[in-house]
Amino acid sequence: MNYDELLNDSEKLCIKHYALCIKHYAFLLLSSLLWGALVLVSCGTDSHHFKIAGRFLNLNQGEFYVYALDGGNSNIDTIKVQGGRFSREIECTDPQTLMLVFPNFSEQPVFAEPGKSVDIRANAANLKEMEVSGTDENEQMTTFRKRIANVSPPEARQQAAAFIKANPRSPVSVFLLRKFFIMAQQPDYKQAKLLIEPMMKEMADNKNPAFSGSLLSISKKLEALSNAEENTSLPRFAATDSKGRVISTENFKGKTGLIYVWATWNYESMSMQRRLKAIQRKNPTQLQIMGICIEATPRDCNTNADRDTLTWPHICDGQLFNGPLISKLGIRGIGDNIIISKSGRITAHGLPTQQMIDELNRQLQK
Repeated sequence: MNYDELLNDSEKLCIKHYALCIKHYAFLLLSSLLWGALVLVSCGTDSHHFKIAGRFLNLNQGEFYVYALDGGNSNIDTIKVQGGRFSREIECTDPQTLMLVFPNFSEQPVFAEPGKSVDIRANAANLKEMEVSGTDENEQMTTFRKRIANVSPPEARQQAAAFIKANPRSPVSVFLLRKFFIMAQQPDYKQAKLLIEPMMKEMADNKNPAFSGSLLSISKKLEALSNAEENTSLPRFAATDSKGRVISTENFKGKTGLIYVWATWNYESMSMQRRLKAIQRKNPTQLQIMGICIEATPRDCNTNADRDTLTWPHICDGQLFNGPLISKLGIRGIGDNIIISKSGRITAHGLPTQQMIDELNRQLQK
């Protein structure tokens, strides 16, 4: 006998109603899941991370690096590029400025916020026109980057000053102040102090901790830079190098001295080191060199220094640009250098590589 024949009309109606309810519930559940997935995609990441994703033209496969400019996550992360695309979530509990370091050794900033994500579009052959969208600050930086792409360095500095004056509360302004007036090859500390004054007034009301932290860091750096200007004495210091040895101001007494900053992912500083090896070999007792290494750990520093047979001490505390020695010596960035005379006075600070070599040779001949 057919099972349907055993059921009366009322029971059949109940079964049909129950089946419709199950289908309706399944539809609602599926819709909720799809909506949840859509929300997650639109948000980009959770509240403790910041997501970087995007696409490069003319770079099908490779990698680039990212580090926090003002502390935060002090590690240097690697972001892989496959098929021209990349995606990476970075731990981020507070707003911070990240620096992207590309295969051609150029650097570009990205302004990170917890729970946010950005989309990057760039031609690897012309990173100056990189587009970063997703947050107001990154879109501001993209607009500024395009505006100065084809102007002269003095014009770019003027544009930076104008932006800072118009946007004293923006983290972008903090970055531009650092880049164009402090870390520049020809810094302008006087202008930097004038520009930072209205920004400091805005600091108390600014709810972005990255703004306040970065601004305070720059303010301290401006003070420290006055301690490492030409014709001043080398500031007294003591530090432990990557092999556990203590090096201090005393090591430079009676010798021509050089303090410089390097990282494996910065071509200019690596090229500088190769040239320094030749000078050190010719002047083993007259020249005291000390490198400040911007690597994640002393082990990374030692691996690269030993591979390149660099015999002089290297300071590597894993704090990137936030280490106490960096601050005390008024270091501006990777590739920065300080030349000290035999009398212990600073004769030059921040020279291009060839000028630095020439000045070292001049001091050694005295």
